[in-house]
Amino acid sequence: MNLSNASLWTSEDAARATTGTSSQPWTAEGVSIDSRTLERGDLFVAIDGLNQDGHKYVSAAFAKGASAAVVHKETQNSDGPLLQVCDTLEALNGLGRAARERTEARIVAVTGSAGKTSTKEALKVALSPSGKTHASAASYNNLWGVPLSLARMPADTEYGVFEVGMNHPGEIAPLVGLVRPHVAIVTTIQPVHIEFFDNIERIADEKSEIFGAFVEGGSAIVNADNPHYERVRQHAEQFGSKRIIAFGEKADADARLISANAGATGSDVDADIVGHRVKFRIGIAGHHFVMNSLAVLAAVSELGADVEAAAEALGKLQPTAGRGARHEIELAGNKLLLIDESYNANPSSVAAALRVLSSVSPNKGGRHIAVLGDMLELGEDADAFHRGLSENLVQNRIDRVFLSGEHMAALWEVLPDDLRGAYVPNAEDLIDPLCGDLRGGDVVMVKGSLGSRMGKIVQHLLAHRAGAEATGGG
Repeated sequence: MNLSNASLWTSEDAARATTGTSSQPWTAEGVSIDSRTLERGDLFVAIDGLNQDGHKYVSAAFAKGASAAVVHKETQNSDGPLLQVCDTLEALNGLGRAARERTEARIVAVTGSAGKTSTKEALKVALSPSGKTHASAASYNNLWGVPLSLARMPADTEYGVFEVGMNHPGEIAPLVGLVRPHVAIVTTIQPVHIEFFDNIERIADEKSEIFGAFVEGGSAIVNADNPHYERVRQHAEQFGSKRIIAFGEKADADARLISANAGATGSDVDADIVGHRVKFRIGIAGHHFVMNSLAVLAAVSELGADVEAAAEALGKLQPTAGRGARHEIELAGNKLLLIDESYNANPSSVAAALRVLSSVSPNKGGRHIAVLGDMLELGEDADAFHRGLSENLVQNRIDRVFLSGEHMAALWEVLPDDLRGAYVPNAEDLIDPLCGDLRGGDVVMVKGSLGSRMGKIVQHLLAHRAGAEATGGG
């Protein structure tokens, strides 16, 4: 493909990648499937999905400055260039596949039951000092997110970082087949999405599919501390991985934690990364981030990038919205700290978030407040998983707990009386009792699965943001 330095896609290259036909010549500087976030110069791909049909928004995309639109249906008021294809989702796959074929970048893929997005973000930061790095945006890890992330990758990228996720069996293999990584990481295996699997072993099997499309044998990076390590390692061997790197605290781990001095806004880490002693600071709080940083630096090493520069860069990491971002808020004249963990939740990530909450010292008179919504897709044992959080709350000395959701009722039943703030079925109904109880100096952590709608609570609290928008940490 002959792309100019200024263009991500030309009409000729896109038509070849999608086996489509362009109505007229065009060039694009980006790719979008959402007219609301589209930027001028983007190619708009009109995905016909379960909830929305992108063909309805082609005219809106052109109004925002789209360079062209990929369509497989007739559209009204479409006065811009059209790339006509048989199926727009398959066309997006074609763009992703072609973008992968035209680059000489070294590629790393990340999956796991928790920590995928934060590990992907850490890899982006860690690899950037060594060369031009492209990474998936947000949590674009599904059937449209992965090809979209690939389609956005410039041809001159030197390192590519892609997140690969799943909810059901059979979803990872086709996605990693598009990515074709040189290195693949499995962060951990936990009972996440267990509702759709017979048991946790099947989850380990599905996650291990990420090793099934390696370039040149590839390097598998596996969590040595996880109970399913041997199962995942065996899959990597069966897929023909040329190197298997274990990370963790075990004495025989290839990427091994020697020590970590944890603080409220980050940790100072001493580690052995495949025989190379590295001391560094990671700018996000939490032991789980420390452990995943070992996988990050192991991947940097396997990709042939600068490990020392990568380790230094990890000090610049900052938590993102919904994943530990911190905000100072002022409510009824009282200053508080909000920790936004509202994007996702499972038993292990809630336990990790509670440890981080506990590590942050409230101001004088303040308390540790946990605001929790349902952890979804946990199957028939969902209530048991929710009840099990009671021990974490007590161990981490949480002072007050506010709960919403069907399954959180099970936790409310076993919660000690002195921790009880309020329980309601719906997240929005938690706002008034929560705000009525908060006082100056409190540290408030909001967490739940995306479908539990805990973000509504965060949005309400952010309306009272004070001073600096974020205060770092995680």
